[in-house]
Amino acid sequence: MRRLHNKRIVLGVGGGIAAYKSAELIRKLKEQGADVKVVMTRAGCEFITPLTLQALSGNPVHVDLLDPNAEAAMGHIELARWADLVIIAPTTANLLARLAAGQANDLLTTLVLATDAKVMLAPAMNQAMWRDLVTQENVNKLLTRGFLIVGPDSGEQACGDIGPGRMLEPIVIAQHIANSFTTKALTGKRVVITAGPTQENIDPVRYITNHSSGKMGFALAEAAVEEGAEVILISGPVSLATPDRVERINVVSAQDMLVACESVMPSDIFIAVAAVADFRPQVVAKQKLKKQPDNEQGLLLELVRNPDILATIAAREDRPFCVGFAAETENLLEYAEKKLKAKNLNLIVANDVSNPAIGFNSDDNMITLVDRELNTTRLALTSKAKIARRLMELITSYYLKETHHV
Repeated sequence: MRRLHNKRIVLGVGGGIAAYKSAELIRKLKEQGADVKVVMTRAGCEFITPLTLQALSGNPVHVDLLDPNAEAAMGHIELARWADLVIIAPTTANLLARLAAGQANDLLTTLVLATDAKVMLAPAMNQAMWRDLVTQENVNKLLTRGFLIVGPDSGEQACGDIGPGRMLEPIVIAQHIANSFTTKALTGKRVVITAGPTQENIDPVRYITNHSSGKMGFALAEAAVEEGAEVILISGPVSLATPDRVERINVVSAQDMLVACESVMPSDIFIAVAAVADFRPQVVAKQKLKKQPDNEQGLLLELVRNPDILATIAAREDRPFCVGFAAETENLLEYAEKKLKAKNLNLIVANDVSNPAIGFNSDDNMITLVDRELNTTRLALTSKAKIARRLMELITSYYLKETHHV
């Protein structure tokens, strides 16, 4: 099972003898499907070469904070946004101290301050250094700030001492990383997600559709699995692989999607991400419509409204916790709030699709979540996978509060 499929991991390599294990850690992460980028300290380069880690990761290795090529595009900020998780292995006593002090005097420490991703540390140092009071104070300070610390292990060390301070083995660190993406807060709950476009036939050849790629809905399905849910993904026509442990139902039209949604009810949470066509041709021609030589005016199509899938599910007697998406090109929050109230939703996600950097088919997104009291939570520009995980955490939190599970 590739539990880290499509996860973006930044591996920080500090200046300790355990740096040789970083090569094996990259291999273990990639075996589980992760994309790995490496940031090394100058001291780390003394123990293992950047070229080795570049060959294993398949990505350029970053060392200098003030690299003119990278910083022209604010490289440290881009790395910070890119990461789903930052793991520093090995984390030396010096790195622990600098991180605890909030320093930003090299690329790695600057990246840690700039990222909103989880940061995991794998300590590696002499047993006396690990036991030192200052080191333990630094560890406790980092733990209170939300850092994840795995290890160290105990055993014989390079200096000949025996005791705690050995970096965990790469396979164990990789397991900790995989587990960090799994909260299981929705264990036993059913989550239904719609994704992609719908297609409304004009004739056997032509149809009406939109630019939705399905990427956001598929990313949310993966995030819901990480929360422990049973996930059913109802998708219009897209060319995306089904996420692991997700049941997928393929549909074409809006009417097909509504039938599929009702067939899997009841559910605990319903997230309507699909860009459903509002209208369909009243009559679908049985044969391909041909151009008529005597008609220079074009073709007149009469359209009728499609069923409102989200409103229909939200009006059910056994209604689930309903989350809608408002893909708008103007008056973003105003239209989202109207949709929230009109359809009796629990939450709505406002998404500006007029911006090509975050619109249909893009790999990134930037959204605003609105609740019933019109409180807003803005998620800054980053990958759709990362947005999906944070959004799923927020949806889960609201759901558990409303259903009195917390």
